[in-house]
Amino acid sequence: MSRSDTFIQKLFRSNLLRFGISLAALVPTAAAADVKLGLAGPVTGQYASFMEQMRRGADLAVADLNAAGGINGEKVVLQVADDACDPKQAVAVANRFVADGVQAVVGHFCSSSTIPASSVYAESGLVIVTPASTNPTITERGLTNMFRVCGRDDQAAGVAAKQIVGRNLGRTIAIVHDKSTYGQGIAEGVRTELAQQGRNVVLFEGITQGERDFSSLVARMKALNVDVVFFGGYHTEAGLLVRQASEQGLKTRFVAGDGLATTEFASIAGPASDGVMFTFYPDPRANAGTADLVRRFRTAGFEPEGFTLYTYAAVRVLADAAKAAKTMKGDRLADALRAGTYHTVLGDIRFDRKGDPNSEPFVLYAWNNGTYAPLK
Repeated sequence: MSRSDTFIQKLFRSNLLRFGISLAALVPTAAAADVKLGLAGPVTGQYASFMEQMRRGADLAVADLNAAGGINGEKVVLQVADDACDPKQAVAVANRFVADGVQAVVGHFCSSSTIPASSVYAESGLVIVTPASTNPTITERGLTNMFRVCGRDDQAAGVAAKQIVGRNLGRTIAIVHDKSTYGQGIAEGVRTELAQQGRNVVLFEGITQGERDFSSLVARMKALNVDVVFFGGYHTEAGLLVRQASEQGLKTRFVAGDGLATTEFASIAGPASDGVMFTFYPDPRANAGTADLVRRFRTAGFEPEGFTLYTYAAVRVLADAAKAAKTMKGDRLADALRAGTYHTVLGDIRFDRKGDPNSEPFVLYAWNNGTYAPLK
């Protein structure tokens, strides 16, 4: 570089400063006005199939929003993070979202992740809407930023117990759970509900997530002549337990919660999955107004089962509230969520003061030939 080049550069810089123009102002930057939504859940690990449902639902919701002009005229960008359903990792994800300027969060999946992460969001003024976390504690802590579009485990427990008794599934009852916030919580709820209906639970047992050999547990249930088992937990352990019970000749009926709402359960359990029942929300795929949306998912090669449409709804509810509030600012966004009635693929949703929706009651589903459908 010549001395004359240096002189010209210095002169150029001095004139820019003279007129109040910085060099940084001349450098193109990323669109600072984009609305950044966080999506958190188990990208990796044994519950990744549920995150696939969430990711598909969120991706299409964001695409539809941007095709219609975004949120308040700003493009929506989705930032996805893996919490692996681990509480410590969930807190790390929450802190990263805050540091990255995420303006609202859809997630998490596991209740054990949502509970600690939501405290981080509350401290930073971020609204969170979970499409899947059902533990009652989530909305019982007085957090004004916490919402969900799904039901609660205490509701599901009541339905499960009522169905066990009402359908006369059995009188010698065992309850098994995976010790998770979700699994143990719903298991304890079912035990309480059954006791209120005069049914005795002969075995209440916790297993370890990731455990693969349930032969000793099955032997204990055979010795107790258990004829109905309620399982609180997720599809991986449930599938193994159901399959091994069948292989060891245990004649029993299995009932579970919404942790079985993935076709991976049937893949693990095999033919033994037939007849297994679980509580879940009314299937939005059956709603008249969702036919076109369901068709679009299927055309893309994905069946929108489980939490897919619940995540789609969570994103759209956040967007509609932001439009009503004319901002993504946390306190005003939370106020708008509580004040409005939102028309979604799940039906009309209105949140109570805790952040719970006026959701329809849980219903009972049954597996048959690798698919599940509501029982009449």
